[in-house]
Amino acid sequence: MVEVFSGRVLVNKEGDFVDPEQALRNKVVGLYFSAGWCPPCRDFTPVLCDFYTELVDESDPPAQFEIVFISSDKSTDDMVEYYHDMHGDWLALPWTDQYKHELKKRYNITAVPKLVIVKENGQVITDKGRKQIRDQGLACFRNWLEVAEIFQNFKC
Repeated sequence: MVEVFSGRVLVNKEGDFVDPEQALRNKVVGLYFSAGWCPPCRDFTPVLCDFYTELVDESDPPAQFEIVFISSDKSTDDMVEYYHDMHGDWLALPWTDQYKHELKKRYNITAVPKLVIVKENGQVITDKGRKQIRDQGLACFRNWLEVAEIFQNFKC
């Protein structure tokens, strides 16, 4: 994952720039392609927030999981409003970064919402993250961790 965002910066909800190499190292990463104008996105985002909160914010130690929001909103203002109003405390690719188009092509994104779960090197674990979270809840994370082959500090 580090190499997927090599040379890029991500942002957090406070608007601070974040180094992807540090933030995504040794983690399973969910690439969340979404937009505020999309009703299915607005339906799934709260579910994803709960999933993320349980795994990362409420686990001790926190699960090795991070989400990067890649916006399909129509403007920076639309993205920022949707990100601040509905999203969890995860990271985002700045709306102005045109790399989002390359990511959409690389991961075959033809519609939103789409949650692609990837290994640290960017290889796809599953492109059905949304369905797996809805169907299996937290249990799907254990499967992702096993496929990711990363050092694990997470206990189920």
